[in-house]
Amino acid sequence: MTTPPGGPTRILIADDQEDVRSGFRLILGSQPDMTVVGEAADGLAAVDLARTLRPDLVLADIRMPGVDGLEVTRRLAGPGVPDPMRVLVVTTFDHDDYVRTALRDGACGFLLKRSGPGLLVEGVRAAMAGDMLISPQITVRLLRNLAPAFAPAQVASASPSPLTTREREIARLVAEGLTNAEIGEKLFITAGTAKTHIANIQAKLKVRNRVGIAAWSWENGLAGPVPRE
Repeated sequence: MTTPPGGPTRILIADDQEDVRSGFRLILGSQPDMTVVGEAADGLAAVDLARTLRPDLVLADIRMPGVDGLEVTRRLAGPGVPDPMRVLVVTTFDHDDYVRTALRDGACGFLLKRSGPGLLVEGVRAAMAGDMLISPQITVRLLRNLAPAFAPAQVASASPSPLTTREREIARLVAEGLTNAEIGEKLFITAGTAKTHIANIQAKLKVRNRVGIAAWSWENGLAGPVPRE
């Protein structure tokens, strides 16, 4: 990918663990369209540094000294902020309350650290494109709460599918929580090809992210609720 005309995406990393910050810096700094402009080890420092540096994107962990990442998100991107910034939450903790609070207060995505470097890079690019990326594991769990809304009557009255057979298959795997790499392995295609299919599916369904694809899959009977662990 070439560097965008306006220069690389300027990123601030906020995480209280030095090894995590170092790992993120290596991953993001290796991308031609991204550069890390600052790091913060606690929430208050993250807010101050973000307001000083005005990065294009803030990566925020949730549990940090001072104020946590949810408060960082609210202060930088929340309702009423006069000049909001993009905040992408990247954390080990994926409790439902955290996800809902972060998204409500303006987060442009919610990723789990265990999702891997590929999804981190994809999450940054999605945020800069005005989209929202949520880790597949969280997508599945969020949809458990939506399951009661998808009654059989709705499935029976659903309009004809706008998707091809292959796209319907991929939409079902998205609803099961598989990553692009896992979808590629299952269907014997590359992760990049899976990503392209998913982008086409989002466009056809007029949804913004994997949650929308998964919700459509459930509503149209392609996938059912995933059992709770």
